[in-house]
Amino acid sequence: MQTDQLINLVQGALDDMKARDVVLLDVTGKSSVTDYMMVASGTSKRHVMSVAQEVMDKVKEAGVQPVGVEGQEVGDWVLVDLGDVVVHVMMPDARSFYDIERLWSFDADDEAKTH
Repeated sequence: MQTDQLINLVQGALDDMKARDVVLLDVTGKSSVTDYMMVASGTSKRHVMSVAQEVMDKVKEAGVQPVGVEGQEVGDWVLVDLGDVVVHVMMPDARSFYDIERLWSFDADDEAKTH
C-alpha cells in the first residue's frame, strides 16, 4: 500500500471514531523510524483505546499488518506503528505534556546549522 493511501485510510478511521484535533506531521529526514506521524486526541481513555483499535482493524482489513502497538493497557497514549506512518492517539493532557507537534516541527536544516 502506498503511503498516501495508508494516510487516507488512517484518517478515515480517525474520522469514523470522532478523534479530535488530528494533525499529520511530515518527519521525512527528521526521523529514521518513520516518514509521517499522525497525532489525534480522544475524549476518554476508553475512547483513545477504541480509536487506536479502529485504526488497527481498518489497516488489517486493507492487508497492512501493524509493526507494533504500545500503550493499549493504559489508554493515556496509544501508539500504532504502521511503518511509514506512526499513529499517536492521546488523551489531551498527555498530548499537551509531550507536545509531539512542537517536538517534531523543527526544520532539520535549521537544526543542523545551530550545532
